[in-house]
Amino acid sequence: MNTPPMNSDPQFLSFKGLKQYTPEEGWGQVNAMLADNVPTLTETPDAPDPGATMFDPLIHELFEQLRVPPSDELTQTWRTIAAEVNLLTQRMALQRELQERLQKLDQDMVHLRTTILSHLTDVQQVADQQLSSARLRAEVSALAQHKLAAKLTTHR
Repeated sequence: MNTPPMNSDPQFLSFKGLKQYTPEEGWGQVNAMLADNVPTLTETPDAPDPGATMFDPLIHELFEQLRVPPSDELTQTWRTIAAEVNLLTQRMALQRELQERLQKLDQDMVHLRTTILSHLTDVQQVADQQLSSARLRAEVSALAQHKLAAKLTTHR
């Protein structure tokens, strides 16, 4: 059994596109083999050809349903859904913005707390220095008073 390689067949992949094999014709374009009267999604088949060997009533029903425009109730429901999705999108954007603002506010509050604690530490240091200076002045004043009182009592 000596079969030639597949690429030596002149019809094998000699043209581009989707291919279909039929025993009578060999490899051929799928588009060329399709019947001309097959409806597209936007077309509906006319009355079935009595000579047609195959007519699928389910396919006919599908095309009929695609051809019929949606009812007003369904259209209104889709409009309502679209409006609600739009509103949800707006709310989600607002939520994101508020979360970002809240995060910035939290950062500002942490910074303010740190700054306040730093200022309180500075105030405490200044108050401690003033207290130390006041004690030192009080001790110097007490010592000076004691020496002055001693001098005044001895010179009489």
